[in-house]
Amino acid sequence: MRRWLAGVIIVVSGLALSFFLARQVLHAPMNLPVKDVTVVVKQGDSLKQILAHLKSRGFIETSRVLELWARWQGIDRQIHTGEYHLTPGLSGVGFLELLEQGDVVSYQITLPEGITLQQALERLQSDTRLVRELDDANDPLLLDLVSPSSSPEGWFLPETYRFVAGDSDFDILQRAYKLMQRALQQAWKNRTSTTPLSTPYDALVLASIVERETSVAEERAVIAGVFTRRLEANMRLQTDPTVIYGLGTDFDGNLTRRHLKDDTNPWNTYRIRGLPPTPIALPGVAALEAVVRPAAGAALYFVARGDGYHVFSETLEEHNANVRRYQLSRKTNYRSTPQGGN
Repeated sequence: MRRWLAGVIIVVSGLALSFFLARQVLHAPMNLPVKDVTVVVKQGDSLKQILAHLKSRGFIETSRVLELWARWQGIDRQIHTGEYHLTPGLSGVGFLELLEQGDVVSYQITLPEGITLQQALERLQSDTRLVRELDDANDPLLLDLVSPSSSPEGWFLPETYRFVAGDSDFDILQRAYKLMQRALQQAWKNRTSTTPLSTPYDALVLASIVERETSVAEERAVIAGVFTRRLEANMRLQTDPTVIYGLGTDFDGNLTRRHLKDDTNPWNTYRIRGLPPTPIALPGVAALEAVVRPAAGAALYFVARGDGYHVFSETLEEHNANVRRYQLSRKTNYRSTPQGGN
């Protein structure tokens, strides 16, 4: 009996000691340098791999106790990817709680209104914290995402997006696509009953043109009104940004008469009537709202003044006079459209 009792005491004492030592390991401060350090948890990293990484950097002496405790708490099934900042004094348990809570460092990146999808992709891929999944603007992943649309251009809402280390360029564009769908649907619901636009996609195309024509907020609806009246009158839109978009990398900054007469450019609105086949940029919410509810008026032409604003006119004669006044004295201005029409 005494031997049995002694055995129990030894076992209990051993367990108590083990528990005490385990608690010491769990709650002891990690071996961190004086300054903060960063640990990146990537998609697919297991708890064992993460703890092994900490051990290899000398932050912890052993990973076994932490791993067993995390599995007992179910933390191994709730690991969030991203970048973690570890501060001096942080314990092993504290780090595991960070993993469970997903207390990761977040960043942000802005896709400005009026840039093309390719430019947006290049901006995303210039941030090394984002994983690169896409090759270019015609990547099959993007084409599948916007299906049945044949082009992904214009389908991504320009906005500021937050992300964490390990997110990809495609992750951001997936979110931008969902937001654009929502914004376009809402704008289309608010369209005027007299709009010549037949589909939400038409609104997306025209909004992208308006976005490229002006960065002045109060001008969007006015310019949308000009294009709307030209569509209603079956006049060509005659807008330089569409021609430039169709030229792609062949555009060297000099838009010539030869370019304006090119029948092989599907985006040449000096030659085709109606809207071009696709958007030419990423339009923002304000541009979408402008094209579905354009400003009333009679102007059919506008020309850039050179200070970011435009001068509007109702007749071709008045427009040509404005062109002579504001454009002919400057050799490099390609936002002076429409130049005229039939």
